[in-house]
Amino acid sequence: MLENPRRPCPCGSGRRYKACHGSADAAEMIVARPFAGLEAETELIALREFVPSATAPLTLRDAAPDAPTVTLATVLPGAAAALTRADGSVLLGLQVQTHSGDLSRDLAAALEWALAAEPSSVLTAVGRPSTGNRWGDVVVDEPLDVTVHDDFGWWLEEAPEEGSEVALSLERANTAIMPTARVAGRPGAYWVDAGEKAHLRWVRAEDEQPLMSALARLAAADRLDLGEGSRYVGSFRAHGRLVPVWDLDREAHPSEWDGPAVAFDERLQEALAVDEPLTADQRRARDGILGRQFTLR
Repeated sequence: MLENPRRPCPCGSGRRYKACHGSADAAEMIVARPFAGLEAETELIALREFVPSATAPLTLRDAAPDAPTVTLATVLPGAAAALTRADGSVLLGLQVQTHSGDLSRDLAAALEWALAAEPSSVLTAVGRPSTGNRWGDVVVDEPLDVTVHDDFGWWLEEAPEEGSEVALSLERANTAIMPTARVAGRPGAYWVDAGEKAHLRWVRAEDEQPLMSALARLAAADRLDLGEGSRYVGSFRAHGRLVPVWDLDREAHPSEWDGPAVAFDERLQEALAVDEPLTADQRRARDGILGRQFTLR
């Protein structure tokens, strides 16, 4: 899709396209929030940053009746950007080394490569796209139907021969997976067993300033945890969204956190609806929360 050089850049920077992603050095520009405005934004961030093995079918825009099926994946063998199977179907990888500052454009470029590639082809890395389509130009904007897997068996079209290099590579990859599960069916909310502790990481859709105020209100009221066996430990920023994190009792089954997560979300929505200035206690709570943040690019 060609952009009018005088119109605002679709990346959301506020600059004109010719001075932003239409410029000669566009590949060097960092788009802090590559999935802004998409229904699947929080899931895309979670699958990109911390879910080890998961897939989701994608619906292509303007797809021909005989278009191949396309599946989004957390990571592919060798951290490939995309691959095509023998039947022509496409797997698109999220956890790849990006080569431009716009993850959305990198993903679109990898998908377009795969749709034009021969069966059984592999794209190890995307080039440096500075123009062309972004995610929302090629994929229908809709929620993702995510399936979390216990292993990487879905990588293979058929079972590998026992003792083969493929089987050994798959075994090595499987041993690195931390048990993971979705929580309460909430987009971007995932339980993970990290060994000594379990965690809930929850990519939030709200803008950071009102979200921080709401978290501060809950913290000041001692309502920031998820109940017994949980502790709020901080948050990180990823691709323009805030990701709160809780330590959890790892002896509890992941499904046991569904109810507490739903209850927390209800408390949070109530806090978000309050538009009064923060009290002194709430401001101190907000400062404490801010002190436990870091950013992932």
